[in-house]
Amino acid sequence: MSATESPIDQTWRPAANKWLIAVSVTLGTFMEVLDSTIVNVSLPHIAGSLSIGVDEATWVITSYLVANGIVIPVSGWLSTVFGRKRYFLLCLGMFTVCSCLCGLSTSLPELLLFRLFQGISGGGLQTTQQTILLDTFSTADRPKAFAFAMVTVVLAPVIGPTLGGFITDYLSWRWLFLINIPIGIVACLLVATMVEDPPWEKARSERGAAPIDYVGLSLLAIGLGSFQIVLDRGEEDAWFSSSFICIVASLSLCSLLAAFVWLSEAKNPVLGLKPLSNRNFVIGALITSGATVPFFSVNVLLPQLVQSQFGYTSELAGLVMSPGGIASIMAIALTSTSRFKMSNRNRLLIGLGGLGCAMLNLSRVSPDADYGTLATMRFIQGSFGAFLFVPITSIAYATLPRESLRDATSLFSMWRNIISSVGVSITTAMVVQRSQLHMAYLSEHLSPFSFGYTETTSRDTATLTALGMSSANAIAASGAHLYQTLIRQSSIMGYQDVFQFGGLMALTVIPLLYLVKLPPAVAPPPESLGH
Repeated sequence: MSATESPIDQTWRPAANKWLIAVSVTLGTFMEVLDSTIVNVSLPHIAGSLSIGVDEATWVITSYLVANGIVIPVSGWLSTVFGRKRYFLLCLGMFTVCSCLCGLSTSLPELLLFRLFQGISGGGLQTTQQTILLDTFSTADRPKAFAFAMVTVVLAPVIGPTLGGFITDYLSWRWLFLINIPIGIVACLLVATMVEDPPWEKARSERGAAPIDYVGLSLLAIGLGSFQIVLDRGEEDAWFSSSFICIVASLSLCSLLAAFVWLSEAKNPVLGLKPLSNRNFVIGALITSGATVPFFSVNVLLPQLVQSQFGYTSELAGLVMSPGGIASIMAIALTSTSRFKMSNRNRLLIGLGGLGCAMLNLSRVSPDADYGTLATMRFIQGSFGAFLFVPITSIAYATLPRESLRDATSLFSMWRNIISSVGVSITTAMVVQRSQLHMAYLSEHLSPFSFGYTETTSRDTATLTALGMSSANAIAASGAHLYQTLIRQSSIMGYQDVFQFGGLMALTVIPLLYLVKLPPAVAPPPESLGH
């Protein structure tokens, strides 16, 4: 017990059922995570409707991600300013209203403005949800609560693009935002009724927040905002070949370094860095990197692969991804039961090892793979989600004192968002680079001096000539067919390399599990059994 905690604080439990509280706060977070991916497939429709280019329409995504990334690290401080429950309700209400305004927008500036405010409110939902769950559930029950909340993180990115494509095709892109209105209203009513601040949060709010750390807040906003712009616009602007990207990247680096120094020395920083001195927290963040990059990059790369190289529609591509989400939910439900007893270290050993092997298996995808093969590979990969993120979160927070949890959730959420964005950007760029490398190597075999090339062109030419095509046209058609085959095989090999990289990355962080300090087992207090 810390010096500032009373016995009442130690035995406090919310009046409402703790699982109803979990549903209340998770519903809003699910809406926010879903909204960060559902718009991606609809950019051409938004561009056409607003009479803008697709390049301009991508700022609809960028503006949201930039605002979201800026708010996440300071949301703990904001929850003290407003009170945690009030802040969560404010974010929910603002997100719902901005969703409505986005759906009613008639120009790009309007849409970008409302998406900016939507991102600001959405960033506050993620970290505040975690702190509410940490205080609502006892140490023994937290893994189950995190497992329930993890469904939003795993399921929303999977169904987002598919649902977005369906709504856009059969309704309108505006319904991507308007659909949030009834969900947001229900979530607001549930939170207002069920959630309450614990005594220590009420005391903190009554004391009031420390003076505004303008320097730390400004440095974080500039650094994280610029960094997100680099990640989101880098590929389109040819990365560091663009002077714009170089300037923004330099601004980001300088601001983040200055922010780290300032937050380390400031008396009342907007974001405390004390959790970084906790071994478990740092190891948890490193393990998160090894798990997040391969697990979530597949959500972007696999739909791209099946649509660009296998000719799948967006709807069929979504069906390829769906088994992974189903597998994750099934595994989370199984591992959350009281009969499934296993230490977090062993769960992560299974999760990281299984994810690594599943990614290596996915790297063996061949050009003639059918839907069943792809869906099975995705199912296997998705089934290890339950063995990853819930144990990682439990380990990261296990040995932190209560007074550090607010800053810890902000830091952890910020890091997870950053590494997810970095992972998607790096792996997407790797696909292009590795595909070009394979094309350069394979093109050496498209030569009259290659026996395989001459044999294939002779056979194809003879077949086309027999079908009535002239000799000259048959030779040209045969060459074009081989060139298309070269492009397809090079591209698929590029994806294979990136999947292999993801598998090796997951396996590489396994030794870190043996540096984790396991806390002693503590039985839950009797008061928690009735909730």
